[in-house]
Amino acid sequence: MTQHTMTYPTLANVAWPSHRAGALLRNTILAILGSVLLWASAKVQIPFYPVPMTMQTFMVLAIGMAYGWRLGTATLLLYLAEGAFGLPVFAGTPEKGIGLAYMFGPTGGYLIGFVLATAVCGWLAESGWDRSVSKTAAAMAIGNLVIYVPGLLWLGALVGWDKPVLAWGLTPFLLGDLVKLALAAAVFPAIWKLLRRG
Repeated sequence: MTQHTMTYPTLANVAWPSHRAGALLRNTILAILGSVLLWASAKVQIPFYPVPMTMQTFMVLAIGMAYGWRLGTATLLLYLAEGAFGLPVFAGTPEKGIGLAYMFGPTGGYLIGFVLATAVCGWLAESGWDRSVSKTAAAMAIGNLVIYVPGLLWLGALVGWDKPVLAWGLTPFLLGDLVKLALAAAVFPAIWKLLRRG
Protein backbone atom coordinates (compact mmCIF):
# COMPACT_ATOMS: atom_id res chain seq x y z
CA MET A 1 0.00 0.00 0.00
CA THR A 2 1.51 3.32 -1.05
CA GLN A 3 1.21 6.40 1.12
CA HIS A 4 -0.45 9.32 -0.65
CA THR A 5 1.32 12.64 -0.23
CA MET A 6 -0.44 15.87 -1.07
CA THR A 7 0.86 17.74 -4.10
CA TYR A 8 0.42 21.51 -3.99
CA PRO A 9 -0.18 23.49 -7.20
CA THR A 10 2.79 25.56 -8.33
CA LEU A 11 2.65 29.27 -9.10
CA ALA A 12 2.84 28.45 -12.82
CA ASN A 13 -0.17 26.12 -12.51
CA VAL A 14 -2.21 28.78 -10.73
CA ALA A 15 -1.18 31.62 -13.08
CA TRP A 16 -1.59 29.52 -16.23
CA PRO A 17 -3.58 26.35 -15.56
CA SER A 18 -2.51 23.36 -17.63
CA HIS A 19 -5.23 21.85 -19.82
CA ARG A 20 -4.51 18.62 -21.62
CA ALA A 21 -5.21 20.04 -25.09
CA GLY A 22 -2.78 22.94 -24.81
CA ALA A 23 -0.29 21.51 -22.29
CA LEU A 24 2.56 21.05 -24.77
CA LEU A 25 2.30 24.61 -26.11
CA ARG A 26 2.02 26.05 -22.58
CA ASN A 27 4.99 24.09 -21.28
CA THR A 28 7.10 24.97 -24.34
CA ILE A 29 6.38 28.69 -23.93
CA LEU A 30 7.16 28.58 -20.19
CA ALA A 31 10.38 26.61 -20.76
CA ILE A 32 11.57 29.08 -23.42
CA LEU A 33 10.63 32.03 -21.17
CA GLY A 34 12.52 30.44 -18.28
CA SER A 35 15.63 29.84 -20.40
CA VAL A 36 15.58 33.49 -21.55
CA LEU A 37 15.32 34.65 -17.92
CA LEU A 38 18.27 32.40 -17.01
CA TRP A 39 20.25 33.86 -19.90
CA ALA A 40 19.51 37.42 -18.77
CA SER A 41 20.22 36.64 -15.10
CA ALA A 42 23.66 35.27 -16.01
CA LYS A 43 24.61 38.47 -17.82
CA VAL A 44 23.52 41.15 -15.35
CA GLN A 45 26.12 41.83 -12.65
CA ILE A 46 25.18 43.71 -9.49
CA PRO A 47 28.03 45.42 -7.60
CA PHE A 48 28.42 43.52 -4.34
CA TYR A 49 30.98 42.44 -1.74
CA PRO A 50 33.31 40.56 -2.08
CA VAL A 51 32.51 39.82 -5.74
CA PRO A 52 29.87 41.16 -8.16
CA MET A 53 26.59 39.25 -7.84
CA THR A 54 24.48 37.81 -10.64
CA MET A 55 20.90 36.68 -10.06
CA GLN A 56 21.43 33.37 -11.85
CA THR A 57 21.30 31.03 -8.85
CA PHE A 58 18.21 32.91 -7.64
CA MET A 59 16.59 32.40 -11.04
CA VAL A 60 17.57 28.70 -11.14
CA LEU A 61 15.92 28.04 -7.78
CA ALA A 62 12.96 30.36 -8.46
CA ILE A 63 12.17 28.49 -11.69
CA GLY A 64 12.09 25.25 -9.73
CA MET A 65 9.82 26.78 -7.09
CA ALA A 66 7.49 28.43 -9.62
CA TYR A 67 7.37 25.65 -12.24
CA GLY A 68 7.58 22.47 -10.18
CA TRP A 69 10.21 19.77 -10.63
CA ARG A 70 9.17 18.40 -14.05
CA LEU A 71 8.79 21.65 -15.99
CA GLY A 72 11.62 23.25 -14.01
CA THR A 73 14.03 20.45 -14.90
CA ALA A 74 12.94 20.55 -18.56
CA THR A 75 13.58 24.32 -18.60
CA LEU A 76 17.10 23.89 -17.22
CA LEU A 77 17.85 21.12 -19.72
CA LEU A 78 16.69 23.44 -22.53
CA TYR A 79 19.00 26.15 -21.17
CA LEU A 80 21.96 23.74 -21.12
CA ALA A 81 21.10 22.58 -24.63
CA GLU A 82 21.17 26.19 -25.83
CA GLY A 83 24.61 26.55 -24.28
CA ALA A 84 25.83 23.25 -25.73
CA PHE A 85 24.83 24.41 -29.22
CA GLY A 86 27.05 27.46 -28.80
CA LEU A 87 24.63 30.20 -27.75
CA PRO A 88 26.35 32.56 -25.27
CA VAL A 89 23.80 31.94 -22.52
CA PHE A 90 26.17 31.33 -19.61
CA ALA A 91 27.97 33.83 -17.38
CA GLY A 92 31.30 34.75 -18.97
CA THR A 93 30.33 33.65 -22.48
CA PRO A 94 31.54 34.19 -25.13
CA GLU A 95 34.62 35.73 -23.47
CA LYS A 96 35.53 32.51 -21.61
CA GLY A 97 34.50 30.18 -24.43
CA ILE A 98 31.22 28.75 -25.62
CA GLY A 99 29.52 25.42 -26.16
CA LEU A 100 30.77 22.15 -24.72
CA ALA A 101 34.28 23.54 -24.19
CA TYR A 102 32.85 26.02 -21.69
CA MET A 103 30.50 23.46 -20.14
CA PHE A 104 33.37 21.07 -19.39
CA GLY A 105 35.43 23.90 -17.87
CA PRO A 106 35.67 24.94 -14.21
CA THR A 107 31.98 25.86 -13.92
CA GLY A 108 30.69 22.58 -15.38
CA GLY A 109 29.79 21.11 -12.00
CA TYR A 110 27.68 24.12 -11.14
CA LEU A 111 25.70 23.65 -14.34
CA ILE A 112 24.93 20.07 -13.26
CA GLY A 113 24.00 21.46 -9.85
CA PHE A 114 21.58 23.91 -11.49
CA VAL A 115 19.52 21.03 -12.93
CA LEU A 116 19.56 19.04 -9.68
CA ALA A 117 18.71 22.08 -7.55
CA THR A 118 15.81 23.05 -9.81
CA ALA A 119 14.38 19.55 -9.46
CA VAL A 120 14.80 19.60 -5.67
CA CYS A 121 13.26 23.07 -5.24
CA GLY A 122 10.45 22.14 -7.61
CA TRP A 123 9.68 19.03 -5.58
CA LEU A 124 9.77 21.04 -2.34
CA ALA A 125 7.40 23.64 -3.84
CA GLU A 126 5.00 20.87 -4.83
CA SER A 127 5.18 19.79 -1.18
CA GLY A 128 4.08 23.28 -0.08
CA TRP A 129 7.47 24.69 0.92
CA ASP A 130 6.99 27.96 -1.00
CA ARG A 131 4.04 29.06 1.14
CA SER A 132 5.87 30.22 4.28
CA VAL A 133 8.93 32.40 4.88
CA SER A 134 10.81 29.78 6.90
CA LYS A 135 10.18 26.89 4.50
CA THR A 136 10.98 28.99 1.42
CA ALA A 137 14.27 30.03 3.04
CA ALA A 138 15.00 26.39 3.86
CA ALA A 139 14.20 25.29 0.31
CA MET A 140 16.52 27.94 -1.11
CA ALA A 141 19.29 26.91 1.31
CA ILE A 142 18.91 23.27 0.27
CA GLY A 143 18.90 24.31 -3.39
CA ASN A 144 22.12 26.29 -2.93
CA LEU A 145 23.75 23.29 -1.25
CA VAL A 146 22.73 21.07 -4.16
CA ILE A 147 24.38 23.56 -6.57
CA TYR A 148 27.60 23.81 -4.59
CA VAL A 149 28.27 20.10 -3.99
CA PRO A 150 28.74 19.02 -7.65
CA GLY A 151 30.20 22.46 -8.45
CA LEU A 152 32.99 22.16 -5.90
CA LEU A 153 33.62 18.46 -6.58
CA TRP A 154 34.02 19.19 -10.30
CA LEU A 155 36.18 22.25 -9.68
CA GLY A 156 38.44 20.38 -7.26
CA ALA A 157 38.83 17.43 -9.62
CA LEU A 158 39.67 19.77 -12.49
CA VAL A 159 42.15 22.15 -10.83
CA GLY A 160 43.45 19.87 -8.08
CA TRP A 161 42.57 19.75 -4.39
CA ASP A 162 45.89 21.39 -3.51
CA LYS A 163 44.41 24.62 -4.88
CA PRO A 164 42.16 26.93 -2.77
CA VAL A 165 38.95 25.39 -4.16
CA LEU A 166 36.62 26.79 -1.47
CA ALA A 167 38.13 30.27 -1.80
CA TRP A 168 37.52 30.15 -5.56
CA GLY A 169 34.17 28.41 -5.73
CA LEU A 170 32.29 28.94 -2.47
CA THR A 171 33.20 31.61 0.09
CA PRO A 172 33.07 34.69 -2.22
CA PHE A 173 29.44 33.89 -3.09
CA LEU A 174 27.94 33.05 0.32
CA LEU A 175 26.94 36.60 1.28
CA GLY A 176 25.22 37.14 -2.08
CA ASP A 177 23.42 33.80 -1.72
CA LEU A 178 22.16 34.88 1.69
CA VAL A 179 20.69 38.05 0.16
CA LYS A 180 19.01 36.02 -2.60
CA LEU A 181 17.67 33.55 -0.03
CA ALA A 182 16.11 36.41 1.94
CA LEU A 183 14.62 37.85 -1.26
CA ALA A 184 12.98 34.54 -2.17
CA ALA A 185 11.73 34.05 1.39
CA ALA A 186 10.00 37.43 1.13
CA VAL A 187 8.71 37.14 -2.45
CA PHE A 188 7.19 33.65 -2.74
CA PRO A 189 4.99 33.68 0.39
CA ALA A 190 3.91 37.25 -0.47
CA ILE A 191 2.79 36.15 -3.95
CA TRP A 192 0.78 33.27 -2.46
CA LYS A 193 -0.82 35.63 0.06
CA LEU A 194 -1.87 37.96 -2.78
CA LEU A 195 -3.27 35.03 -4.77
CA ARG A 196 -5.28 33.82 -1.78
CA ARG A 197 -6.75 37.31 -1.34
CA GLY A 198 -7.58 37.40 -5.06
